[in-house]
Amino acid sequence: MVVPRPALLENTGDAPFTLLPGARIIVAGPGADAVGRLLRAELATDCRRELAVVHEPPGFGDIAIVIADDEGPAGHPEEGYTLEASAEGVRIGAATAAGAFRGVQTLRQLVPAECEGDPLTVDAVRIADFPRFAYRGAMLDVARHFFPVADVKRFIDAIALLKVNHLHLHLTDDQGWRIEIASWPELTRIGGSTGSDGSPGGFYTADDYQELVAYAAERHITVVPEVDMPGHTNAALASYPELNADGVAPALYTGSKVGFSSLRTGDPVTDGFVRDVVRELAALTPGPYLHIGGDECLSTPEADFQTFVRRAAELVAETGKLPVGWHEMGRTPGLPEGTIGQYWSFRTPREDAAEQTLAFVRGGGAVIMSPADVAYLDIVYEDGDPIGQDWADGPTDLRSAYEWDPARIVPGLGDAHLLGVEAPLWTETVPTIEDAERMVFPRLAAIAEIGWSPAPADTAEIASVRDFDDFASRVAQLAEHWDALGTAYRRAAGVPWPEDATR
Repeated sequence: MVVPRPALLENTGDAPFTLLPGARIIVAGPGADAVGRLLRAELATDCRRELAVVHEPPGFGDIAIVIADDEGPAGHPEEGYTLEASAEGVRIGAATAAGAFRGVQTLRQLVPAECEGDPLTVDAVRIADFPRFAYRGAMLDVARHFFPVADVKRFIDAIALLKVNHLHLHLTDDQGWRIEIASWPELTRIGGSTGSDGSPGGFYTADDYQELVAYAAERHITVVPEVDMPGHTNAALASYPELNADGVAPALYTGSKVGFSSLRTGDPVTDGFVRDVVRELAALTPGPYLHIGGDECLSTPEADFQTFVRRAAELVAETGKLPVGWHEMGRTPGLPEGTIGQYWSFRTPREDAAEQTLAFVRGGGAVIMSPADVAYLDIVYEDGDPIGQDWADGPTDLRSAYEWDPARIVPGLGDAHLLGVEAPLWTETVPTIEDAERMVFPRLAAIAEIGWSPAPADTAEIASVRDFDDFASRVAQLAEHWDALGTAYRRAAGVPWPEDATR
């Protein structure tokens, strides 16, 4: 019925809720107005129903959103909510606006996708729901192929329906620099002028970026910006000759190789560059995290890598942000306390990935789990797919994306050590937002459920407690909403898709 699966959902067997003419959205409590206005806009888009948002006692057939300290499931105040639907009306209760917004996303899925006609009914249910992890993310690589503001907003709307609460924007790479840095304007003028396969490029002005941050925040999604360093930096090196040891800027790069570029370590010009980039990006970002990459630095000597990463993380910490980096950064001693690691190896860790990841926890930080063979959304669904990559042990079908658990990847890392999960989409082969959506959906639904729904028992087999057939049936119902909203998706194997689903 709902994705992600709620912690508790009971069908009461009572008469259903029917949305009658004259129904209102009743709001009470701090932040309820904004949540109510979003619900009104979503019902207008989804169902062509216009409801007034008012501060009045609820009447028969109204939808009430109540935010108060004593609302929501006990002991789960941040994003928890309760939802009750009956013939008398719908009531969403939460201790925070974020919790109320998550409840609204559940209500949207309970409302029939084909809801323009009368009557619009919702089964009588009682829900008490809250997330397993505080961090549930999706990453959009806008460096390889650039996605304009309208496309990113469309992506935000789509991930919000799945209760994803962090959007990681991969803003820089060898193929493009996508964020305006006022003190280094050539980064976007030159470095932002192209992309993978010679695509036209583009970049976000400071105003564009803040518009995206605000749009996401209205939907209780935190933007996590990433400037990848010291590798993946050809776009920066091509923009400023002085960042290069020989004073000569390399050509812009539009291919797909990795590991060939590197910023210098111990160079005062480079140090000033990193300081300025971090300072300006932190000032534009209200969220707590700033990601500095640190992956695939194959052209950076090990001692230089550790010195560079430690310095960059210190500069992030000086701005008051928590540094985040890919798990390779964990081989660097002396990172600021609380630095977050993002694991991108496999369900069976390769080489030193497990030990590097554990180092973040030993340093007082936490870990975001993004195992490439199940969580990377750019990996093909099936052999022969025209878009996508296959380096992560081949295709990742929907069942594989669903039947894993983040607390069973790195020995010694349990729920208490994990900030959460994230599903990255790298876009070397993904040129349009429709292509991106077909790679992301439905597999992001699987990652979102892993991040939100209750943890399986420690001794249970994942395949036995994650009922794929049940999940697939709920995804099929979700597809009706994607169709109504115009969200593209892949008709992945194993799902009983609606006959008229064509996306």
